[in-house]
Amino acid sequence: MYRFDEGRWLPATIISVALFAVPFEVAAQSSTSQFPTATPTLGTTVVPIPQPTPEALGDSLMAHRRYQAAIEAYKQTPAMTADVWNKMGISFQMMFNLQDATRCYQASLKLEPKNVNVLNNLGTVYDSLKQYKMAVKMYHKALKIDPKSALVLKNLGTDLLAQHQYKKGWEVYKTALAADPQIFDHNPGPRVENPASVQDRGAMNYYMAKGCVRAGKNDRAIEYLRMALNEGFTNPKKLAADQEFAGLHGVPAFEQLMAEQKAQ
Repeated sequence: MYRFDEGRWLPATIISVALFAVPFEVAAQSSTSQFPTATPTLGTTVVPIPQPTPEALGDSLMAHRRYQAAIEAYKQTPAMTADVWNKMGISFQMMFNLQDATRCYQASLKLEPKNVNVLNNLGTVYDSLKQYKMAVKMYHKALKIDPKSALVLKNLGTDLLAQHQYKKGWEVYKTALAADPQIFDHNPGPRVENPASVQDRGAMNYYMAKGCVRAGKNDRAIEYLRMALNEGFTNPKKLAADQEFAGLHGVPAFEQLMAEQKAQ
């Protein structure tokens, strides 16, 4: 699963923009901008409430998925920071405008060349374009700066799986889990879905299931296994023989899944 890292301006729900099961997830810088709170009246004098900054307005619009309006608000920011360029890039990317998303991420990197979040986000653009080598290059740049970034590691692992490098991808997934055991949980940041074929997505879901088992997320693991089975990557016999899933035997949901498969 490829993902963005959430910032305070994002809602506490996943923003999903496509139908595929395994997403790339993009990272947004945490913003210091926020709407001012109402100022109480002092006697008979009403103290005016200051207007939100363009960045704060853009953050609010982004949280409500009004991406084009958010972009217009960000454009009004007096000083375009790396953070604002990154948020604009995400807005464009969520509208599938990858050309402008790339332009914004590159502008952000000119201001902060070692920004791990933006390097990750640019990698997700390349992944969406199936330019996997360029994506891997971005992820490796990010990992040189922050070798323990579970977010980048998971994106890199999914990228390798998309290239049929299953062993390498699984090893990177395990490294991501070591850095953050919760990395395979649902994330409240925006996601860009993986454009791989059905067979490739089946492989990714299979290894995502392994990651979830290692993290103790059996319910999530069974969800991914169901998708992997439906996508034809594995079968009940292979699944039963995989020792990574030995701990699922006896779990009612897993036994039900296996029974459903045998009945087909």
